Amino acid sequence: MRMRVLAALAAFSLAALTGCGGSGGAGGGTSTLRIMAPASPGGGWDQTSRTAEQALKSVMPDRGVEVFNVPGAGGTIGLAQLAGEKGNGNLLMTMGLVMVGAIEQNKSKVTLAETTPIAKLTEEYEIVVVPAQSPLTSLQDLVAAWKADPAKVSVAGGSAGGTDHIVAGLMAKAAGVDPKQVNYIAHSGGGEALNALLGGKVTIGVSGVGEFAEHVKSGKLRALGVTSGERLPELDAPTLKEGGLDVELANWRGFVAPGGLADADKKALTDLVTTMHASQPWKDAVAKNGWIDSFMTGQEFADYLRSEETRVKGIIAEMGLVS
Repeated sequence: MRMRVLAALAAFSLAALTGCGGSGGAGGGTSTLRIMAPASPGGGWDQTSRTAEQALKSVMPDRGVEVFNVPGAGGTIGLAQLAGEKGNGNLLMTMGLVMVGAIEQNKSKVTLAETTPIAKLTEEYEIVVVPAQSPLTSLQDLVAAWKADPAKVSVAGGSAGGTDHIVAGLMAKAAGVDPKQVNYIAHSGGGEALNALLGGKVTIGVSGVGEFAEHVKSGKLRALGVTSGERLPELDAPTLKEGGLDVELANWRGFVAPGGLADADKKALTDLVTTMHASQPWKDAVAKNGWIDSFMTGQEFADYLRSEETRVKGIIAEMGLVS
């Protein structure tokens, strides 16, 4: 009897370890794939992670997939946690341009060099909004207010050093305002920034189009401009260039896995994400959210990551966001 109990316990322990992704890889039977959104619920990384979860479940109904949030410091807290999962083939982390800047801004000890690049997924333009009742009705109004007193124009966005912060700094520079004087208020998720806007606690908000578009369409927010080169078909908003600010920038998001992956696990994760990308639910979500499909995997994505690190480091240094 005692031997049967011990055997059962051993089997349970092994199953638990396998379910946590200690081995077995992304293609390994029924083991659960976990997707980390390294931010609070409501933001772009969370939205991307949950969209991927639903798309994967639609094409692989027998495969366990779950999303969890690790907010803070532009994703670098999640990045540090990912570094502790070396060799785990059942874990993905959503990341992107925001994290590249936050690593520099926060002087993170863990960098993207300690991850395994899996895929770039999407690009998304940024949108600049104000509450519907705001006296600012155009970019010209914003520029005038900025020039009059930069400290009085509070800007809500995501993490310090991230895409939203970079856009605010580039806008200020284009308007003839010192980027270092921008009164930027960082939030750990799009939901928090939205609440600050709707509560009248900040002057303007900067975020991905997908996070604010519905609130613009419903009339709760007013769009002052978008960071695309041309007007977006799904939104009635001018480009920043139309408003006199020579700024154009696209945010991007993708997946990385822990470092130290076995080749088989890396291939399994890449194949899994490639299957997800080809699914109709993913394609529908990309269209609905106004995302731009920019899928790439393998060495191409790894090279892209390195070039982005160099580019973003230069931008935020020029803006005075790092010492």
